[in-house]
Amino acid sequence: MSNEGYGLSAVAKAMADRSAEAFLLKNISDSCITDLFVGDNQKGKLVIISGPSGVGKTTICAEIVKKTDAFLSISTTTREKGEGEIEGETYRFISKEDFEQKIKEEYFLEYANVFENYYGTAWQPVEDAIESGQTVILEIDVQGALTVKKVFDDAEMIFVLPPHKTDLEKRMGSRARGESPQSAQIRLDSASQETAKAWQYYDHMVINDDLEQAINEIMKIINSN
Repeated sequence: MSNEGYGLSAVAKAMADRSAEAFLLKNISDSCITDLFVGDNQKGKLVIISGPSGVGKTTICAEIVKKTDAFLSISTTTREKGEGEIEGETYRFISKEDFEQKIKEEYFLEYANVFENYYGTAWQPVEDAIESGQTVILEIDVQGALTVKKVFDDAEMIFVLPPHKTDLEKRMGSRARGESPQSAQIRLDSASQETAKAWQYYDHMVINDDLEQAINEIMKIINSN
C-alpha cells in the first residue's frame, strides 16, 4: 500500500490498535460517554480539529456532537452560502463590512483571510461552554489553531488526514465549485503546506481511511486527556 508524503512508519503508528479502540468505545454506555464530555462543576476542555478540504472533518465533528454533549463552535464567514448550507448550522454568514467591524470590537477568538474571504471563531460562545464544563470542538484551519493555542495552551490539537496523498487531490477536486485549474492548484498547495505544519505542531494525526474508526479514535483521544 502506497502512503505518499506521510512515511510508512507514521501511517502504521496512526492506524495501530484501532480495533481495540473501536471495541472499547462500542461497549461504553451513552451516559458514560456524556459524563466524559461534560464536567462536574469543572471547566471544560478545548479540542481543535483541522484537516484539508474534503477529508471528512466536518462529518467527524458532527458525529462526535451527536454521540456526546460536546459543543461545536460555528464559524463566521464572509463567503457566499453554498448549496445545502444552513445559516447558523454550517456557518454564520455575514458581510465583509460586518466582519471587519466585529474585528474592531474584538469579537473573535481567532480569524483569518482565506482565499479572499474572512473566517472567524466567536469568543463568547466558546468561553461560555468551557465555563459550563463542556468539551468545545473548534473545526478550524492550522493558522487559526495556532492562534487559539496561544490563548488556550492546554487545547488538544487533532489533524485529520486522508489515507494517501493522492486521495487529497481527488477529494478536493470533487468539491471544486467551478473553479479554474490555477485556483484548484492554489488550494492543493495550501493544503500541503497546512499538512506539513500540522506534523510539526499538532498533538495527534488521525488517518480517515474508515469514518467510524476515525470518529472512535478521536473520541478516545478526547476522553483520555
